[in-house]
This record gives sequence, structure tokens and C-alpha cells, in this order.
Amino acid sequence: MPKTAGGEGSVSLEVHAPTAQNLSVNSISPSSVNGNGDAGAANGFSGRSGQSGRQLDGEQFVTSQTLLENARNFASNIAGTEAPKKPNILYIMADQMAAPLLKMNNPDSVIKTPNLDELAKTGVVFSSAYCNSPLCAPSRFTMCTGQLPSKIAGYDNASVLSSEIPTYAHYLRREGYETALAGKMHFIGKDQLHGFEHRLTSDIYPGDLGWTVNWDKPEERQEWYHNMSSVMQAGPCVRSNQLDYDEDVMYKSKQYLYDWVRSDPKTRRPFALTVSLTHPHDPYTMTQEYWDQYEGIDIPLPKINIAREDQDLHSQRLMKTVDLWNNPIPDEAAIRARRAYFGACTFVDNQIGELRKLLKNCHLDKDTIIVFSGDHGDMLGERGLWYKMSWFENSARVPMIINYPPKFAPKRVTESVSTMDLLPTFVDLAGGDASAILPIDGVSLYDYLVSDKPGLDEVFGEYMGEGTITPVMMIRRGAWKYTTSLADPPQLFNLVEDPQELNNLAASPKPEHAQVLSAFEGEARKKWDLQKIHQEVLMAQRRRRLCWGALQIGQKDVWDYQPPGTEKDKYIRSHLDLDELERRARYPVVDGLGRVNTAAATHHGVAGAYGE
Repeated sequence: MPKTAGGEGSVSLEVHAPTAQNLSVNSISPSSVNGNGDAGAANGFSGRSGQSGRQLDGEQFVTSQTLLENARNFASNIAGTEAPKKPNILYIMADQMAAPLLKMNNPDSVIKTPNLDELAKTGVVFSSAYCNSPLCAPSRFTMCTGQLPSKIAGYDNASVLSSEIPTYAHYLRREGYETALAGKMHFIGKDQLHGFEHRLTSDIYPGDLGWTVNWDKPEERQEWYHNMSSVMQAGPCVRSNQLDYDEDVMYKSKQYLYDWVRSDPKTRRPFALTVSLTHPHDPYTMTQEYWDQYEGIDIPLPKINIAREDQDLHSQRLMKTVDLWNNPIPDEAAIRARRAYFGACTFVDNQIGELRKLLKNCHLDKDTIIVFSGDHGDMLGERGLWYKMSWFENSARVPMIINYPPKFAPKRVTESVSTMDLLPTFVDLAGGDASAILPIDGVSLYDYLVSDKPGLDEVFGEYMGEGTITPVMMIRRGAWKYTTSLADPPQLFNLVEDPQELNNLAASPKPEHAQVLSAFEGEARKKWDLQKIHQEVLMAQRRRRLCWGALQIGQKDVWDYQPPGTEKDKYIRSHLDLDELERRARYPVVDGLGRVNTAAATHHGVAGAYGE
């Protein structure tokens, strides 16, 4: 049988998934086993009162009704044990999904997301949720730790997150959760777990220092930067790297949940599973099935087009960074890219549906909080920009839903929040000790879930990745969005009056606008020492580039995460008892005669074929 790490609720180190504990043919004495190799009461059946079975040759057999009830009892841990004190948490992440484009935030959207729409209808929607850095790794580091990028040196996609910085996985693990990650998190360096007890897949991107930004040569394009090939080559496909990855993520995630529900209710811990998909991230390609779902649908072109000479300075640098400056995109290619992106959003939505169906089939839906969000958005041609790296709405806003109908009534929260707030929110959802959280920048969203009290309505953001030459900071509060940096003039937008962000009020002669700008500038000076942060980023880039260059010489040490081997104790193997394995792997659980609620109807008792 599989090796275990030891202790209650421990997990197979080989398979990185929940496993049965103390599975032994000696766990039920021979005197408790009837002539058919089954344990139970004297009549061979020890069911709950009110259950009915089918009588056949003096034996009691299972009916669909009793099988269903048994499955519910086993999954919710009410058959002979106390109900779980903490809900499970399923956190689903999408990559580069622009919140303003989704039907949950835009009723006119043509993107088909019925599962997300249902989650939104029955959950709490945060319609003004932002990332805290519009780039994969910095955004994820901030989301995981509840701290702004400058606090944790999370500057770009080759920054190393220190192992001594607690993540939400550490806090949930302290609260008794089994923490697991399937999919992308863009961790860099030797530590690829950061508090997760199990990591079910590799990452899709490298875990080394190769993608370090170089502010010493700001005009030099790196080969790993985005370029417009993703747009020009957009269209349907049979297969892609992204599809390979997400299908592996989904398989491992579903298998994890199946293994968890089959584990011993007496010893297992509640799960906190993060499922991080890489779609709808570019390249903009999707299978014919999803492409065809948008046949005959008018794919809207970007609403706002701004000539390159009229762009703000940061946007001009971004156009050069992604090789867009001298490569204008024809409308035909933009439509293809957007259609593929819409199809990828529907693909993500279907994966959400698959996970929800699994929870329902395994009777975990009433015990599991579903959280959905993302790392950043995608400009998708708006304002003449593509990808992310900008503080404009399509790039910076993310979807966010917390769905748990047994406790949280459906509602829509319009105050601005951020993914940095998820760490303390997870602790509150787990019923944990919020006072034990070390100082962080995030603020729990729990009050939004259980009351109508107004919240802070503010978001702070920092961007220090490619496409800029110095930190670009953002404050979002009330109707206002303010950005500042050492190199560029400030920007000030009133998003209530100007949702397209076309009128930069930082240059407005009106006194009321000058007063708002002055207040934000004073706040920014107090919050950020931009010169100091600039120098820290520059030095970190130089250190990492030096190390990366040296590590290319001689023997290479790969940091990319590789999950432990999973085949040794899977399926049918000679070192595993065949009948025991087959019966243990079945869900719902039955005894050797297909009966429920007998002493032998357990994944952890005597073999179903014992005595045969």
C-alpha cells in the first residue's frame, strides 16, 4: 500500500494526494465477519433507521436511495463522526482574464460564461476588484502574501519570493487545512511550494532568473518579451501548450478531490485547493469546438483607439516592449485574437463547471466555499494596447466572486478591493485567528460577505516589470484612479464620469481637480520613497542578471518544479491487493456485497473479497 508521511490525516508523499490511513485486513476481527466475508450486525446489515434495501436470499442489498444517502453522509462526515468544523475552500484562478469584458460585469458582453454567471448569481461579486501589479509573478506574490511587491521584492517575472514570507497557504495550514496547488503560480527559485503541502503539477513557466528585467538597457527588447505574433497568428487550433497544461491541471485537481472524498473522514483535514488555470492568457488560440461557439457572433473591435503619438509615455514604452510600435494590427487579426480569447474564457468557464459538478456529485457542494479570481487582465487592443503591464482598467481589473450560499447571501460589492485582500479573507473564511496574521497590506473582505457596512474602497498598486524604466504606482479610491512615477507625468481619472479613462484631470485647470491631485500626490510621497524603491529594484535586477549569467556556465541546476512520481501506487500493481484496491478506489463506499452502512462498508476496513 502507499507510503505515508505518518500522523493523522497524512498524505502519500509519492502521489501528493489524500490517501487512506491504516488500511489493513486486520482492522476487523474474524469474529465480526460473516460467512460471506462481510462485517456487520448479526443479520449482515447495520443500516440507519428508515433505510430500505432489497431482500435477496436472506441478504440485504443496496438500493439507489440508500447508496445516495450513504454517499452524502460519507462526504459530509456525519456517518458516525462529528460534522466538519471548517468548510473546504476551492480557489479557482484564471490567467489574464479581463473583468470588464465578462457578462458578470457587463450585461452586453458576448462572452459565454454560464457557470461564472451562475456563481455570480448565487454568490458575492466584487465588481471593482483589482490586481496589485499587472504582471503574472508580482501579482501572484502579492495575492499569496497580502503584501505589496516592493515589500517582498516581487518586482518582475524573475523575482524570487523569500521562503520566510508567509502565504495564505501557510496560514490555512496552521488552521488545520490540507493545502494543495494545481497549476500556475509562477514561483521563482528553489522553494516551489511556499506553504502548499502538495503541488500537483509543474508550473507552465520557468522557475529561474532568466526573465529578469534590465533597466540598465531600457531600449533593448528581450527575446522572452511579448510580441505581436500571438495576435497575428490567432485562430483555431487542435492543440496548444496552454491546452496541454490546463488539461493536466484539471485532471490532477479532480483526482485530488476524488482522493480526498475517499479518504478517512475521521482523520482527514478540510482541503484548501487552489486550481490555477493558464487560459485565457495568450497565445490567442483555442480548439475548433470553442471557436465555433462564436460563429455568427459579432466580435466587437476595441472601443477606443489612440494613435501611438498621442499615447502617454508609459503606453508608448509598452507598445515598443511588445513590438507593436511599428507593427500596427489590422482589424481582421484583432477580431481573430478577440474571438479566440472569448473562446478561451468559455473554456475556463467549462472547467469551473466541471469542478462544480464534481463537488455536487461527491456531495461536497454544501461544505465548500468557491472563490474565483485572476492575476490581471488583458488590454486586448483597447487604446491600441495588448496584454497587460498597464494600470488601465482592462489590464488591472480582475474578476472576483466568493460563493457560499449556505452562509453568504448573493450581493454585489461596488467598492474597490484587490487580490491582496484574499489572504486575510481566507483566514476569516476558515474561522481562523486573524490576530495571528503578521503585518500585511491586505484587508479582509469578510465584512462585505456578512454585512452591508461600507468598506475601505481603496486599492494600492505597484508596477516594476518590463515596459517601464522606474516604478509606476497607482491608488484607486472612490471615483478616482491616480498613477505616478519618477519618469512620467501623473494621471488622474474620474472613473464614474470617464470610465474609458480618456480625460487626464491631472492637467485640469479646475481647482477641485487640482485639490484632488494634490491630496493624492501628498499621500503617494508619504507611502512610497520612489527613489529608494527604484534603486532597490535596479540592484535586484543586477544581482539576478549576474547570477543568471554565471549559472549558464557548466552544470545547470534546474529549479522548475517536478511533481513526485505518481505511478508507483496508482491503478493495479502487483504489490497492491487487487480486491482491496478496487473496493477502496470506489466511491460511494460499499461492502463486499454492495451494501452501505455496514462495518465493512469503508475504505479503511477489511478487504471486500476477504475469505473468498
